[in-house]
Order: sequence, then C-alpha cells, then structure tokens
Amino acid sequence: MRVKDILAEKGTRVVTIHEENLLIDVVSLFFANRIGSLVVVDKYDRILGIVAPNDILRAVHSRPDSISRVSVREVMTRDVIVGTPDDKVGHLMTVMTENRIRHIPIIEDGKLAGLVSIGDLVKAQLTEQDVEIRHLKDYIQDRYPS
Repeated sequence: MRVKDILAEKGTRVVTIHEENLLIDVVSLFFANRIGSLVVVDKYDRILGIVAPNDILRAVHSRPDSISRVSVREVMTRDVIVGTPDDKVGHLMTVMTENRIRHIPIIEDGKLAGLVSIGDLVKAQLTEQDVEIRHLKDYIQDRYPS
C-alpha cells in the first residue's frame, strides 16, 4: 500500500499556520481540529517547518514566564522530513520510527499534498493485513469458486 491510497481515503486537507502566530494559536488549532501537528507555511504555502505538542512542551519548560509571547518561529522544527504519495507505508513507518516523529507532510510536484500520521500508517497496514488474512482463509477453506 502507498501513501496515495491513504490520502484517497483520509483526504488531503492539511491545517497550516504561519510562523508569526503565537503558541496559543497552535494549541487552539490542535483542539479545534483534533490534530497533533501543524505544518508551518509562508504566504506562498511553502513549507517552513512543523510544530507539534513536544515543541510546545519544550517551550513551556524553558520559558514558563513568557510562554504567552512565544511565536511558532521560535519553537518549530525547521528540518522537516517529507514524503511523497508514491512512498510505501512500510518505508514511512521506518522513517518515522527512526526519527521519532509522528507526522510527515506529503509533497507532490513541490506542493503540500497531505499529511500522514503514524496512526494513519498503522491503520492502513492493519487493514491490508486483515484483507490478506481473510483471502488466505477463504482460499484454505476452499471458498473460492472454481
């Protein structure tokens, strides 16, 4: 299974934010959209970074007195690992595990085409395995028409 199969089912909507916004805006968007990361973009929708809950916790820990004034620019991860719609699910799971990240923006033709989470990848892999197991059981039990 490939990422494009996940995006076909999940959709390609990605919630983004600008680097000038404050962390309180990030938290509001997390809760309002029930998401776990935001892609940081410029005014041309080019990816500048990504911000996740761990980035916010790190900021709270290092600057508890000034957290209300901290901008996305100050805490976002700039070296963003990205994927493509043609990437295999297993490959992205390995990349995410090795880099200890939970979300990967998907880029197609230089543009943001979606976002996948580790949960999306696990769900896709489990679904694929369930289908394969069902087909194998049907085959073993001779349920296929001749």
